[in-house]
Amino acid sequence: MMTIYPARENRATIPSPFKKALGLLALVLYCHLSMGIHLLIPMDEESQAQHLKAYGIAFQALERNTSVEWLLNYRGGSFLLPYAEELKLECQVRNVSYEAISDQRAAQIRAEINSPAVNQSIVKLDKAPKIAVYSPKDKLPWDDAVTMVLTYAEIPYDIVYDKEVLNDLLPRYDWLHLHHEDFTGQYGKFYASFRNAPWYIKQKKEAEKDAQALGYQKVSALKRDVAQKIKEYTVGGGFLFAMCSATDSYDIALSAAGVDICAPMFDGDPAAPNYQAKLDYDRCLAFEDFRLVKDPNTYEFSNIDVTRSRKVKAENDFFTLFEFSAKWDLVPTMLCQNHTRVIKGFMGQTTAFRRSLLKPDVLVMGALKSAGEARYIHGELGKGTWTFYGGHDPEDYQHRVGDPKTELSMYPNSPGYRLILNNILFPAARKKPHKT
Repeated sequence: MMTIYPARENRATIPSPFKKALGLLALVLYCHLSMGIHLLIPMDEESQAQHLKAYGIAFQALERNTSVEWLLNYRGGSFLLPYAEELKLECQVRNVSYEAISDQRAAQIRAEINSPAVNQSIVKLDKAPKIAVYSPKDKLPWDDAVTMVLTYAEIPYDIVYDKEVLNDLLPRYDWLHLHHEDFTGQYGKFYASFRNAPWYIKQKKEAEKDAQALGYQKVSALKRDVAQKIKEYTVGGGFLFAMCSATDSYDIALSAAGVDICAPMFDGDPAAPNYQAKLDYDRCLAFEDFRLVKDPNTYEFSNIDVTRSRKVKAENDFFTLFEFSAKWDLVPTMLCQNHTRVIKGFMGQTTAFRRSLLKPDVLVMGALKSAGEARYIHGELGKGTWTFYGGHDPEDYQHRVGDPKTELSMYPNSPGYRLILNNILFPAARKKPHKT
């Protein structure tokens, strides 16, 4: 039998001041646990050490089925997440600045943002988008700004190319980026400068071989059908993003469906007579009334791009992000989140778009007004959307063939690269403001 002894009356006692201190500590701990904490990832210029990797933290949270609140226009477009030790450790490992805040402070922030007096809003991110990059399989990540920043931010993506597109695999993905492709079948119009270069000869042979394997006699015919498949994907609800030559060459390919616009050195036979008059601008996403550059020795597709005509000095080359209503124009507000509204310019085969050739329904989100240039544009197509971003590499002003890769570790707060990552998170967002 167990014997229970009575408590001793002369047991040691805890001095009264210590009792008060312990009681106070217990109360503080209780309040802390009952209130809970959140991770606030600030995105303003002063507070964030790693803007680009911060997007990777938000993406990782979504992969863990953790919802993220995107605080539009609040401290540069900050992220608010439920506290998780693993996410906090990831922030520390990646040098991403964060703040642990209470439920009460989070509620205060939400109330401030929801006030009609401020141009701010909250968007709930629910699910990590599945990302595809349309690119030749042998391209390295640093051949393209998007693959480079995805790799740096540790955001996963798949590579797809012509075979996958024609086999209707695109609907598996929420977001598609077009690598710096030439959809016209003119091999980037590198003929004049690089036709004898081993890499150009190899690239042309491989493209022709791949086209024949897929049942096409011409690369231009293959790219025409690929462009149409990508358009169908977008109409069906896909999110399309493109930079540099993949923007204007894509629309040109759509406009020239069934019309041979390639000179003999590209496809073996002459272009169609008077092919300019046969272009159908109604097929295009962004541009209309443009004129093609017919000379095969000129490194330019059309007058959509302003690279050859612009007179902007490098030291004056900046473009401005427009400000939209965060409470009513959620989409452009999301796509323009940044810690600065003035972005350093950068060149590419397609540097910027001539504003006079934009379709009336195209939304310009970033521009150099004084030069008549649009740099960052957006539009809707069916159930989906598209975004075009001029230039090759936001941190390499005049990227040339053979230039060394950009080390993004030197530019962890790049405003130009942030625009790319805004587009990555865009498909995860509810398109209505999130009220709390």
